[in-house]
Amino acid sequence: MASSALLTDRYELTMIDAALRDGTASRPCVFELFGRRLPGARRFGVVAGTGRLLQQLRDFRFDDDELRYLRDNRVVSAEAISFFEGYRFSGSILGYREGEAYFPGSPVLTVEGTFAEAVVLETLALSILNHDSAVANAAARMSIAAGDRPLAEMGSRRAAERSAVAAARAAYIAGFGATSNLEAGRAWGIPTMGTAAHAWTLLHDTEEDAFRSQIEALGADTTLLVDTYDIRTGVETAVRVAGTGLGGVRIDSGDLPTVAAEVRAQLDELGATGTKITVTSDLDEFAIAALAASPVDAYGVGTSVVTGSGAPTAGMVYKLVARQGADGGWVGVAKASTDKASKGGRKAAFRTLERGTATSELIVVSDGFEEVASAAEHPDARALQVVLVDHGEPDPAYEGHAGVALAREHHAMVREELPVKALALSRSDPALPTVYVDAE
Repeated sequence: MASSALLTDRYELTMIDAALRDGTASRPCVFELFGRRLPGARRFGVVAGTGRLLQQLRDFRFDDDELRYLRDNRVVSAEAISFFEGYRFSGSILGYREGEAYFPGSPVLTVEGTFAEAVVLETLALSILNHDSAVANAAARMSIAAGDRPLAEMGSRRAAERSAVAAARAAYIAGFGATSNLEAGRAWGIPTMGTAAHAWTLLHDTEEDAFRSQIEALGADTTLLVDTYDIRTGVETAVRVAGTGLGGVRIDSGDLPTVAAEVRAQLDELGATGTKITVTSDLDEFAIAALAASPVDAYGVGTSVVTGSGAPTAGMVYKLVARQGADGGWVGVAKASTDKASKGGRKAAFRTLERGTATSELIVVSDGFEEVASAAEHPDARALQVVLVDHGEPDPAYEGHAGVALAREHHAMVREELPVKALALSRSDPALPTVYVDAE
C-alpha cells in the first residue's frame, strides 16, 4: 500500500521539529477528536470512517519518497527527518464504534501517545472522519425517511473518485442497502446494483429494441428505465416486451409523486402487479419523506448523499486535552477561544438509558489516567468507547469487509435506542443533552 504519511498539513511536522528541539516531543499527551456542534442543526450524528482510519494508520510510514520530499523542500530539519524515518505510532486509541451515534462534545476518538506521535495524526483522522461522518449523517436521515423501502447509493459521478468509494461505504453503514460503485463492492463487501442508463435506450433505433436487448442479456426480472421519451409509452412497451413478470421500472424525472401513482396504476392495469417502481432524480431526505405515501418500492440517491445533503463536513476537531507535566503529574488543558472553547481532561463516555431508550450523553472528565470512570460505575448506561488501537496495533475486527458489516449492524442497534424525537428531519437541538461530570 502507498504511504499515508503526507496526507497531512505542514504545521504538524514543523511543530514536531520544534518539539524535538525543546524536549517536549516525547511528553505523554491525550488528544481528542470531537464535534462542537452537529452540522445543519441535526438531531444526532453518525460516526463513520473509523475502519478506514485504522487501515491508513497501518500505512502511516515515512518511506524513502516521503523523506526525500521533506529533505528536498526543507520542510523540517535533519533531526526531524531522522525522527520521521523511524516513525511508528506506538500509542493507543479509544473511540466510539463505527456506526455509533454522537452528539456535541462526544469524544469520538481519544488518542494517547507522545506529543510527536499523536499530533501528526490530526489531519489524517479529521479528513477521514469529517467526510465519512458527514455522508453517514445524511444517509441515516434518508434511511429514516425511507422506512422499510430499500435505498441504493449512486452518487459516484458527483464526488472525487476515491471519495466516492468512501461515501458508498459510509452510506451503507448508515442504512443504504447497495451501491452502484464497483470498487466499493470489491474493497468493502457492499452489494452492488445497476442495469442501464438513458444512453442505452438512445443507442438503439427504438426504445423497444433497447428493452428487448436488455431483457435478453439480464432476464425479465431486470429494471427498465422508462422515462427516456414518454413515460406512459415506455411502461406499455416495457410490459409488452418483458411480460407481466417484469422485475421493475425506474423513473428518473418528472413530478415523482404524481408520476409514480400514474405508473403504478398503469402497471396494475396491464397485469404487472408485481413489477416494482424505483425512483431516482435528485432525491434527498425531504424528497424521500414526501414520497412516503406514494406507490414507490425503492429509491436511488446520488448527489445529496455523497455531499452530506447540505452539510458536507461533520465539523469535527482534534485537540490536545491532557498532558503530563514536568513533575510527572497529569493536567487537563483546553482552548478558551471565543466560540471555539474546548473542555480539558481525559473523557469516559456513556449513554444513559431509561427502559431501553437513550436519555443523555454522559461524559466523565478526569485529568489523569487512574481516575477514568468504568462501566461498573454506571450500570444504567452503555459504555461508548472501545479500544481501536492498543500499543500501536489496530484491532482488525474493525477493518475490512467484516468491520463494515459490524458497523452497519451496530448502527441499526443504536438507532433503535434513540428517542423518537431524534428521528425527525426538521432542524432542532440535539436529541440528547451532553452532560459532563467530574470523575470521583
